[in-house]
Amino acid sequence: MSDHPTPPAEKPALLTRIRQSIQRGPLPPPDDRGRMKMVMNSLVLHIHPSKVSKPALKFTYTFGLGGLLILLAAILAITGVLLIFVYTPSPDAAYESMIALQTEIYFGNLIRNLHHWSGNLMVVVGVLHLLRVFYTAGFAPPREFNWVMGITMLLLIIAANFTGYLLPWDQLAYWAVTVGTSLLDYIPVIGEPLTRLLLGGPEVGAATLTNFYGLHIALIPLGIFAIVSFHIWRVRKDTITVPRKINQEVAKEKVTTVPHLISIEFVFALVWLALLITWSAFVNAPLEEAANPAHSPNPAKAAWYFMGFQELLLHFHPVFGAIIIPGLGLLTLILLPYLDQDMDTVGIWFRSIWGRVLTGLSFALGVVGSFGFVWLNEYWLDLPGWLPFWPSFISNGWVPLAAILLLLMGYYELLKAFGSKTCEARQAIFTLLLASFITLTFVGIFLRGEGMALIFPWS
Repeated sequence: MSDHPTPPAEKPALLTRIRQSIQRGPLPPPDDRGRMKMVMNSLVLHIHPSKVSKPALKFTYTFGLGGLLILLAAILAITGVLLIFVYTPSPDAAYESMIALQTEIYFGNLIRNLHHWSGNLMVVVGVLHLLRVFYTAGFAPPREFNWVMGITMLLLIIAANFTGYLLPWDQLAYWAVTVGTSLLDYIPVIGEPLTRLLLGGPEVGAATLTNFYGLHIALIPLGIFAIVSFHIWRVRKDTITVPRKINQEVAKEKVTTVPHLISIEFVFALVWLALLITWSAFVNAPLEEAANPAHSPNPAKAAWYFMGFQELLLHFHPVFGAIIIPGLGLLTLILLPYLDQDMDTVGIWFRSIWGRVLTGLSFALGVVGSFGFVWLNEYWLDLPGWLPFWPSFISNGWVPLAAILLLLMGYYELLKAFGSKTCEARQAIFTLLLASFITLTFVGIFLRGEGMALIFPWS
């Protein structure tokens, strides 16, 4: 029995509506067009909420980075499946498969180029997406765990690129993977067993190609799909951050996802698809001569996204350059959203006006300071030579790391002394370290010549 029975005055109207409904009969089944519309709406609303904040539709807030990542994942999945049909994961046939794609298979080279450049772009877009979230405080409670999942996805994206890097089996791929996997050797205790497990032996060979192929087409994509699915669910559950100006209340106006958001995403996807196809039609993915384990190129460089770490190895003891410093950086990134926040700035770019000034200043300091450190270490600084009575683990490891940490602590305290909030000071330190890593990556890619010597453009 209902606790609220229908009032007597409303019963005739209710009976009339029931009678009219019976006379009309059941609704006609939807036609094919209507059925397709229902399916598409159901799919869209599994990914997006039914309504979204109107300010969040501004392109200058999100730059469409999350949607672009999904588009790139779809392109990689489709082109990857097509490439599987012509690729053989063995040292004898892998390189021939690349040549066949270029010369014998219709649109084979275009598909390979599209797969290669989409994978590289996915690394860049993944980093930019994390930066957008960081600089708009999008990881604030209750979104802390989503930030951790974003970092995990970025690591998987890099792993997917790295495992795919070897598959062409040319000189560039073979030696880049050799250099990249050698970084694992510096992990204490488990480094060497882990490297042997990944390579399938003591060095890059046929077993390595098989292992990387399996990781690239199966395990890593499954991991990415699982985390992306959970990530999207968490975004819907925790809600997205809403852009706002400084000292402005969060806008509450909402619009329906269909058609307001979907129309924007559709046009955005078409534009990026056109750009990627055009680029892939004119710019070939790199392919050198077939891999030759007996002939190492000079210099032998890792993949571009590992060049910052390879550059660190030139300035620090290997354990510090390959393990301790990257490990500290990753741990700091994971812990960032769990630290106390003394500013409510969710949705505000760079926290405040002063935060924007500090971000620009810190980025410039990071670039100049890193270039200066590289130049000094190349031509003047020689800590192992100056401290011969200490093992290199200390003289070229703990000593320079301690000096850098002291400088960062001093910079942090200086910012606090000038009235910066804790969040603003953390943002400044993050920006300085980000600029430093970008600079080291640039130096490693463009300014290292034979023997990894520093080569300036005017040299």
